[in-house]
Parts: sequence; C-alpha cells; structure tokens
Amino acid sequence: MINFDDFKKIDLRVGKIMDAVRVEGSPKLLKLRVSFGIPPDGLGERQIIAGIGKSYEPASLIARSAVFIVNLEPRLIMGLESQGMILAASGDSGPAFLAPDKDILPGTQIR
Repeated sequence: MINFDDFKKIDLRVGKIMDAVRVEGSPKLLKLRVSFGIPPDGLGERQIIAGIGKSYEPASLIARSAVFIVNLEPRLIMGLESQGMILAASGDSGPAFLAPDKDILPGTQIR
C-alpha cells in the first residue's frame, strides 16, 4: 500500500503518438515520438521506448492517444533514451495500452 501523497507524485498525462518505428534488433520494442502539448503549458515532444511491438504495428499507432507516466527518470533501453512510460495492461493476447475514450488535448493531466 502507498499513501495518497505518494500516488500524487506520479505525473500521468495524455500523449499523442506522432511517430512509431521498430527498434532494430528487438521484436518487441517500439520507439515512439509522443506529443504532450506545446510549451509552456505542455511538455513538448518526448521519445518513449515501449515493449508493445509484438501486439501493435507501428503505423497503427500514429495519431492515437494513450496515457503515459512522464516524470520517470530517463532510462537507456538498447542504447535509446526513454523519457517516460506508456501505461498498458497485460493479458493473454499481450499488452493493451490505456487510452482516453474520447478526444482530449495532448498533455492533459490525469487526475
């Protein structure tokens, strides 16, 4: 269990996937370019490395929105910097990323 104050430290935002390509040498990793809105209100674009490549074709992700954690420390994955994490549920058919059920601006904070 964590307390509510600890939960509030996680910055969850809607991001719009602008580009997606396979990471060379990995069957499951995709390199996503994600928009989180225009600064100063938004966070701009970030690169996210996501392990969803066995369940999603890169072209099918472009222009789709998803929920991301944006305040994780950057991490190198196969030599590429990931500046956040896409939220996904794992099921028998593989990961399914979480997405808003209607249009919402990139960068919108999840509360």
